[in-house]
Amino acid sequence: MASPAELLKLDDEALLEAVARQTFRFFWEGAEPASLMARDRTMTDKDPPDDLVAVGGTGFGAMTLVVAVERGWVTRADALFRLDHMLGVLEQGERHHGAYPHFLHGRTGKTIPFGPKDDGGDLVETALLMMGLLAARQYFLEEAATAARITALFDAVEWDFYRRGENVLYWHWSPNHGWAMNHSIRGWNETLIVYVLAAGARRHGIDAAVYEQGFCESADYWNGKRYGGVILPLGPEGGGPLFFAHYSFCGLDPHGLADSHADYWQQNVAQVTANRAYCIANPGGFKGYGPDCWGLTASDDPSGYDAHAPGNDNGTISPTAALASFPYAPQASMAVLRHFLSAHGDKIWGRFGFTDAFNETRDWWAKTFLAIDQGPIVVMMENYRTGLLWKLFMAAPEVRAGLKKLGFARPGV
Repeated sequence: MASPAELLKLDDEALLEAVARQTFRFFWEGAEPASLMARDRTMTDKDPPDDLVAVGGTGFGAMTLVVAVERGWVTRADALFRLDHMLGVLEQGERHHGAYPHFLHGRTGKTIPFGPKDDGGDLVETALLMMGLLAARQYFLEEAATAARITALFDAVEWDFYRRGENVLYWHWSPNHGWAMNHSIRGWNETLIVYVLAAGARRHGIDAAVYEQGFCESADYWNGKRYGGVILPLGPEGGGPLFFAHYSFCGLDPHGLADSHADYWQQNVAQVTANRAYCIANPGGFKGYGPDCWGLTASDDPSGYDAHAPGNDNGTISPTAALASFPYAPQASMAVLRHFLSAHGDKIWGRFGFTDAFNETRDWWAKTFLAIDQGPIVVMMENYRTGLLWKLFMAAPEVRAGLKKLGFARPGV
């Protein structure tokens, strides 16, 4: 592992390569050993003793496999073995009307409850998993058996069941508690991918009314205010946590992507701009914030875990926030990357890249790496460099059909 001092000597392109490759190790060397799927989290010095795997994190992990093969970090044969093994676990794993739970047990494939009543299907985590698997399928299309297995998993998801007969999708369903979580999936947030995949499904699909009357109708959908000199079309006050601009857009290419509500390139650039401008203004007076140290998103923090944002700020900077924003603000993100290494490298650079977060005001430094934070770093850095995952995912017939049905304009769609 290169030291922070050694990394700082590299030119920008070589630095991106080194950071992405080190971060990929979370999914390759740090995988849960029975399933080879992504752990939810691990520590700087050891892996957890349990067999818990993260479904959404595994979707990001599948996308990092593609990057690793393309860049020669692992062989194609080794990546295919890993992917096929993961598919075997998913095929035998517990599903709830086709949807996977938030957490699975790596050895048995059984549901691990995320909460007292959250012990069934999680449609958002399932969508993140399917996004990753579809991108991997497109990359390995000539492997007909592997591609067919992925298609079968996707086709089995009963997106329409999660409507509850209404024109909105619901996040959770439990075989023990039914719809007790009662959490409808409405925007603006990270869940656009759910509606695109649900609309594009050949079986169990939804129509455009579910998107328009469900996702697009909420108190936090419209914004229209100016932050950092730019107008933010959608989202809560201040823009919300930056994973809004990352999770769905690991696969969805925002370039030229628009519907009647927004241009999504403009939306994501504006949110990153707003987040950075807020950190520079630093109304909370937190230590360390500035032009080269910004980025508020969901991560661990001194009190546990929270979705940090301009409207919910406790001084915690999460490296994934700026590093997964390279497509939207490359110069500003590179400045942050070099600052992290020069100012804090001895505390936050480790075996799987940057640790999850830090809070200088409280002299706190995370000792964890999280799948849903490490994955977007690798994927979005690659999308910035080559657009690889964007090209693959946007070529999937299900994605093209979903975007068309929902009224998205994009060249070729």
